[in-house]
Amino acid sequence: MTDTAPADTAPSGSARPALGGFHHFSATVNDVEDSAAWYERVLGLQRIPASFPHADEARSGYGVVLLDAQSGVILGLHHHEGHERAPADERRTGLDHIAFAVPERADLDRWAEWLDGLGIAHRGVVDETDPMPYSVLVFRDPDNIQLELAHMPG
Repeated sequence: MTDTAPADTAPSGSARPALGGFHHFSATVNDVEDSAAWYERVLGLQRIPASFPHADEARSGYGVVLLDAQSGVILGLHHHEGHERAPADERRTGLDHIAFAVPERADLDRWAEWLDGLGIAHRGVVDETDPMPYSVLVFRDPDNIQLELAHMPG
């Protein structure tokens, strides 16, 4: 990035480059294999059968990539040498939560039943109207990363 213009202004006469959609999300976890197995079991993600070295730090760790072929959601789980091995905490700088969209409000009820069957604690489906209508089901992964399944009507 160059420092030719203040961060809050766009270059004169230019349009913002295009975004093509969401590609993937990656999180650092305490145990990549345990977390990968959990995401496969709970969310039905499929592991891509290769480990990925870190882009600029190939010797410092690796990532495992999981895919939901139906939605195109890609999730990376990363191991870093020297990782502090502490549970995630959204009150620290970094990840607050990951939210996955579901097509219908009724899907949230089905997800709650699915999580119950797996013995995974959750807060139940919450329907909100303020500041806009939405419904959400909140639970946590083995590293305490907050996960949400969300539906926004219409």
